[in-house]
This record gives sequence, structure tokens and C-alpha cells, in this order.
Amino acid sequence: MAGYRTNRVAEDIKREIAVVIRSLKDPRVKDKILTVVRVDVSSDLSYAKVYVSSVNGIDDAKEAVKGLKSASGLIRREVGSKLKLRKTPEIAFIADDSVEHGMEIFRKIESIEDKRNENNS
Repeated sequence: MAGYRTNRVAEDIKREIAVVIRSLKDPRVKDKILTVVRVDVSSDLSYAKVYVSSVNGIDDAKEAVKGLKSASGLIRREVGSKLKLRKTPEIAFIADDSVEHGMEIFRKIESIEDKRNENNS
């Protein structure tokens, strides 16, 4: 039963952080296309690891994580007020390259399909 609650809280935190990120005015975060990939919450809901990825690459994600770390107090306050948790978890942001990796796989599949279509023509 506890696993269900932590998964539900993790998804709620993910959704709320994505909303808050769009409203930040920090230039390290504002002009980036960021995606909250996943949130891992500890079993006692006191810590949350937030994995952030950027379409433009891992370097953009790392720069954005610096801005998110400086705004972590604001983000934690906003998440706590929206979710009405007894204790809002401490948030740690981690740069992730999974979106970039997914785009690379998509491009490779697309090029294979193009080659197959050229051979069939």
C-alpha cells in the first residue's frame, strides 16, 4: 500500500514542478525547453530526486539544474501549497539526457525508413 502512495505523490510532484518551472524567471531556466522525466521519492516522502532533461542536450539540462537548485526553496513552497502534504520533501534536481537519447533513436529509425523507401522505389 505504501508503494502506491509514494508513486502517486511522485507523479503529483512531477506535475506540479513542471507547472512551476514554466513560471520561473531565472534566465538559466526560462529560455530552455525542459522536461521533468521522472521523480523518485523516498519511502518516508522526505526526499525527492527530480530528473530534468532538455531537448537541446545535456549541457542545457546541467545549466538549467543550476538555476533550479537556486530556486528550490520557491519550488518546494509551491509544491507544498498545491499538494497539501504534511511534510514537503526536500528536492534535489539531477540533469538527465534521456530526451536527447530518445530523439537520437528516433532520427536513426527515421533514416532507416528513408533508406528502405529509397530501395523500394
